[in-house]
Amino acid sequence: MSERTILAYSGGLDTSVAVKWIKDKYDLDIIAVSIDIGNVANLEAIRKKALDIGAIKSIVIDAKDTFIKSFIYPSLQADALYQGKYPLHTPLGRPLIAQLLVDVARKEGVNIISHGCTGKGNDQVRLDVSIAALAPDFTIVAPAREWNMTREETIDYARQHNIPIPVTVNSPYSIDENLWGRAIECGALEDPWKEPPRDAFTWTREIDDTPNQAIYIDIGFDKGIPISLNNEILSGISLIQRINSLAGDHGIGRIDHIEDRLVGIKSRELYEAPAAVVLLNAHKALEEMVLTKDQLSFKAKVADEYANLVYNALWFTGFKQDLDAYIQSTQRYVTGTIKVRLHKGNLQIVGRKSPYSLYNYSLATYDKGDKFDQTASTGFIHIWGLPVKTQSQAQSLFNN
Repeated sequence: MSERTILAYSGGLDTSVAVKWIKDKYDLDIIAVSIDIGNVANLEAIRKKALDIGAIKSIVIDAKDTFIKSFIYPSLQADALYQGKYPLHTPLGRPLIAQLLVDVARKEGVNIISHGCTGKGNDQVRLDVSIAALAPDFTIVAPAREWNMTREETIDYARQHNIPIPVTVNSPYSIDENLWGRAIECGALEDPWKEPPRDAFTWTREIDDTPNQAIYIDIGFDKGIPISLNNEILSGISLIQRINSLAGDHGIGRIDHIEDRLVGIKSRELYEAPAAVVLLNAHKALEEMVLTKDQLSFKAKVADEYANLVYNALWFTGFKQDLDAYIQSTQRYVTGTIKVRLHKGNLQIVGRKSPYSLYNYSLATYDKGDKFDQTASTGFIHIWGLPVKTQSQAQSLFNN
């Protein structure tokens, strides 16, 4: 009897080819595991496809709620954007996938895990490092790293062995999507001078096709977690899906990014993330109202560290646990409502309110009701500027 391996199976080109390739190369039986973290069209069809092309068992896991509560929302609370642009939807999903693969492997009595990641991408690192953290005794098989085929050759291999695949040479996009966003790679996108073809986008409308009338949405947060849309309490899945639809209809959420990959190369990456873009902007706007200047300044540094940590495959580390503890502390008073205007690809924060707001009208206003003691300013300015004045007098820095 052949040994068995757990294969992270998406139904896409590389994992579909991997079912036969692993069987022929390693004489391993395949247990395919498909994990639903959102926006998978037909998981039952994917499950059956794995069996049709040679898997001995095919398992589907619904992990959407876990993905939102344990991965998306902590990242949102952190304000994590890789290189200031990327909401990290793909790297956030990888440690969860690794965790579930390990869980299934242990249940099935298997200690070999396979995946379809290439040797040029980031995902191989994310899965390998996460699996190593959770199951250091396991073996990892990554056929796309080994077979050294171009994308065209992989497509030809699939055709030669009658393996149904969702791409063609003329439409070679590599797509990865979940609740938090959609990543599009390959094909015409590999030329950074070329404008992305219209057919690359499916979640967001072209600006010319968006409504002429703006819409306003109110997003309610409780301790940094979005809980309502237009005063209606929603589950995480419903809230994200609705904002994806509303913002996408108005052309919001497209990201065209020259990205520094973990493996050391620059890559042109195209993303669609309407809900992520809206919620990250709304969350930061609420934090501006309830956190102090020093808290905001330091948290921005933590956000950058957190984004790098997620991107660089360090989810299962003590460092991540340390940052989580700080971030959760910052979210104690991030409760309130943000009003957002969506129109023609533009997102504007137009209203804010919170029971913990540090904005004080009587101190901020220049009109009647002003309670700011302007007579205190002279002494304050004297003390604040004293080091500057002292240095200028003693060293004549600006008198040469």
